[in-house]
Amino acid sequence: MMTRACATWAPLALWCEQVRVLMLKELKQLVKDRALFAYTVFVFTLDIVLAAGASSIELQRAPLAVEQAQPSAAGRELIGRFRPPHFELRGQIADAREASALLDRGDVRAVLVLPDRFQDDLALGRQTEVQLLVDTAQANQGFLVASYAARISAEFGAEWAQRTMLREGVDPTRLPQLRADVRYAYNASLNEVWFNTVSEWLTMLTITAIVLPAAALVRERERGTIEQLLVAPLSPLQVVLSKVLAMVLVMLAGTAVAVLGVMHAGYGVPLRGSVVLFFAVVALFTMACAGVGIVASGFARNSGQMGLIVILVVVPMVMLSGTWNMVESMPGWLQFLTEFSPLRHFIVLAYGILIRGAGLDVLWPALLKMLVLGAGLFAIGVLRFRRQFR
Repeated sequence: MMTRACATWAPLALWCEQVRVLMLKELKQLVKDRALFAYTVFVFTLDIVLAAGASSIELQRAPLAVEQAQPSAAGRELIGRFRPPHFELRGQIADAREASALLDRGDVRAVLVLPDRFQDDLALGRQTEVQLLVDTAQANQGFLVASYAARISAEFGAEWAQRTMLREGVDPTRLPQLRADVRYAYNASLNEVWFNTVSEWLTMLTITAIVLPAAALVRERERGTIEQLLVAPLSPLQVVLSKVLAMVLVMLAGTAVAVLGVMHAGYGVPLRGSVVLFFAVVALFTMACAGVGIVASGFARNSGQMGLIVILVVVPMVMLSGTWNMVESMPGWLQFLTEFSPLRHFIVLAYGILIRGAGLDVLWPALLKMLVLGAGLFAIGVLRFRRQFR
């Protein structure tokens, strides 16, 4: 009976041993390929560090000029509020022509124009307006300049209104007020480094998980060794699976360095959820991206073509995934297309486990979608690879 059981499992054991040997071959080839190996080390180490030190998306020291016909104490008080870290005063100008020239040359982001009799209108309790000319060639920075300036002006106006009411004998604290109490969940300090590093890791993991399997297959084709593998007693599934599993191991090792070593230990990015679940999800996502890489390699005859094809695949995946922007802000038809990207669902899983500390009871819909897409892409990749050599 033991002999019969051994005979039953012997073919499977041989099949797995062949896959293991092929995996070791792939790992050795990756280490010997200095360019790919250096790229892999870079994206999981120094690239994360560079992303952490990248410029902030918040408003920082925006250059501002002031046009003020009649200098006054109230004007100086308002101007004094436009100070670092958000604004940096670059001096006062004489007229609208000079303001236009500064904006045209890009010397300043905005020009604050104070009206005549600014002090007198405030002292008499009359309504007055200030004008802000904003350079919106860079729309996001322009929006931030206008938003911060509006908030500063509103606070200044509220203080002057309170002073006026006190002079009239009215206690402002006894008037009805609306106060908003905001509670920040998961990132109470609004630390941008968490977002920058996680987003960069998501992007680089996606690119690398596609590039490495594709490069491995194209390299075999360029060297003429792919035919040798296929005439050996190996199935196409074993050839593809060994490459994919080898790259999964590389991605897991790289993720451990990036997330645990650089992001968590270096910049305090939390890992609030299950570590086992997190790395299991990374492995599944890597296999899904590997399927994309296998399909892409089927259309390439050399490494140059492979690189171009990967760009055509990766750029839409990253741009439409919500890595750096909100999917909800996209048109409806684009939101529908994002559902067919594994990265779209992996982002939900990654942020859910890393930042929010969620478990499978919450994240299972995203995990199920990624599993279905990953299985489909891997199957398509294997079929595409098999058809190339029929």
